[in-house]
Amino acid sequence: MRKHAKSWLIKFLIAIIAVVFIFYFGYSFTSKDVIKIADVNGEFISGVEYQKAYRTLLEALQRNYKNAWSENLIEVFDLRNRAFDNLVNAKLISQEARRIGLDVTEKEVQDRIIAYPAFQSNGRFDESRYVTLLQQNRMKPEDFEAEISRQILQEKVDQFLATFLQVTDQEILDQYTFSNRRVKLSFVQFQPEKLKSAVEVDPEKMTAYFNEHKEDFRVPEKIKISYITIDPTALKDQIKPNDKQISDYYEDNIERYKEQKQVKARHILFRLEKDATEEDEKKVKEKALSVLKKAREGEDFGELAKQHSEGPTKEKGGDLGYFPQGRMVQPFDEAVFKMKKGEISDLVKTSFGYHIILVEDIKEARTKSLEEVRKQIAETLTKITNMDAAYEKAMSLIDQMPYDVDLAEYAKTQKEPIKQSDYFAQYENIPDLIGDEKLRQSLFSLNKSDVSELIEFNDKFYIIQVIDKKPSYLPELEEVKKDVEKDYIAYLAKIEAKSAAERYLAKLKEGGNWDDLAKKDNLKTETTEFITRNDVVPQIGYDQNFQEVAFGLNEQKRYPESVFENARGSFIIKWEGEEGIDEKKFQEEKEEYRNSLLSTRRQILFRDWIESLKKKAEIKDFRSET
Repeated sequence: MRKHAKSWLIKFLIAIIAVVFIFYFGYSFTSKDVIKIADVNGEFISGVEYQKAYRTLLEALQRNYKNAWSENLIEVFDLRNRAFDNLVNAKLISQEARRIGLDVTEKEVQDRIIAYPAFQSNGRFDESRYVTLLQQNRMKPEDFEAEISRQILQEKVDQFLATFLQVTDQEILDQYTFSNRRVKLSFVQFQPEKLKSAVEVDPEKMTAYFNEHKEDFRVPEKIKISYITIDPTALKDQIKPNDKQISDYYEDNIERYKEQKQVKARHILFRLEKDATEEDEKKVKEKALSVLKKAREGEDFGELAKQHSEGPTKEKGGDLGYFPQGRMVQPFDEAVFKMKKGEISDLVKTSFGYHIILVEDIKEARTKSLEEVRKQIAETLTKITNMDAAYEKAMSLIDQMPYDVDLAEYAKTQKEPIKQSDYFAQYENIPDLIGDEKLRQSLFSLNKSDVSELIEFNDKFYIIQVIDKKPSYLPELEEVKKDVEKDYIAYLAKIEAKSAAERYLAKLKEGGNWDDLAKKDNLKTETTEFITRNDVVPQIGYDQNFQEVAFGLNEQKRYPESVFENARGSFIIKWEGEEGIDEKKFQEEKEEYRNSLLSTRRQILFRDWIESLKKKAEIKDFRSET
């Protein structure tokens, strides 16, 4: 065709092809715009709207999974239904907004876009920047403006709903008290671990236990994979950058090799509390001046720091090492960068207290020479080039790969080494490969014989095939007998620990003495500091039920009604005391709590509002018909 491109026959054929494309494909694409995906109270959602919403979710998920992406994740995350639900919600919000008189004007949209910092140049809206940024993000101005309009409408709806919300001062006080009330507790722990050795296992009862708890021993779904590894470091001897490439990289990245002025200093800190009185400050200053006098008289600065400094570098003789300007607090920073090598400062006051500073060395600002960084640049360029070469090689392998491929056989034909894993579950590390949660999730979304996209992980490229998949199943007792026996012993020990704790609690309620009972039963009593609901008692761990039990006690009710039990054992808790809230701190944090309560209630109200709209709405889903 290239040879005869000027002939009338070829021109005629090209014209016919163009007409076919315009009328056939053009009609097809245009008609897709008006396909009804859904009808919401008489307003339809078009195919184009649906595709845009779906594409937005898809691109967000792809960005999140990056090089571990698999098309099967679309089904795992149910993207199509999520896109559909989002559009239905948006349509319902829009309809209800119009009904209650809310609207968005063109000027509001324009004002919002003009105010976007990303679209501004020298503090003013730059239209060319606006268009360029949208193009870079593959978005049309009309689509972006429609999205801004939806955001503004959503904000108006939120504001409208917020008018129905109120948070009283009493509610704020109640919430603050709930979160900040502090109690002191004592407790005794009954540990199942110490009782396991005394447990006797009855085989029949263990079998009954297994039958009752079979689901706990379910064997999870497992997969087995084979994979080709394309390691860029294997190519490092094949590709070496030349002098020109190194020189060009140095010139292009010269800013990387500029070093700020740095100072090596020691300091002696004399701490001064923020609420210190004038008298306290006078004493601290007098002490600092006496040490400054010794330093200037020639006493060893490092030894003086070890003797007198109250800072974290005390044991190192106050050594701060080298640091650039801007690293230290401002008064310290300003003082030290005006000093000369060997100079000792006057007293410098900061928010920490008074400092005496010795400048030991100064490195002036400079740019590293090409020769200093040649090896570093060569390594960087080698890594970049190797990664590019490995990527090209990996893509070539994928491009040549047959559709219905056996990866192991294909690797042989390509003379590529291939590895095979043992079976592993989704929560387990991939044998030899390790991998992260996203990679495992991506692999488990594949079906048997599926081959992954090219995966980049830990600076290597992988092509992975699922060669077998074992579904989850409930095992027979013999298969998991050791695990069952271990769990059954732990179960019996836990029951015994709870029984012992219940007997102990009964004695306390009968008037037994806390310390005497503990001593008699050879138990250790422990006491906490004053704690809030958000604090964790290390021996018990965080447990919401524990918080409810502990904060349900008081002076009249020192012991709980029943034993508290968790995975660590059984506990008897005793109330020791209580502290109220800090009224001053409450006043400082009051508005923060108000806003938090309002935000939570707004979210709940909005969710319930959407659900109520859905219940009243007439929604028709036409997706199965398109």
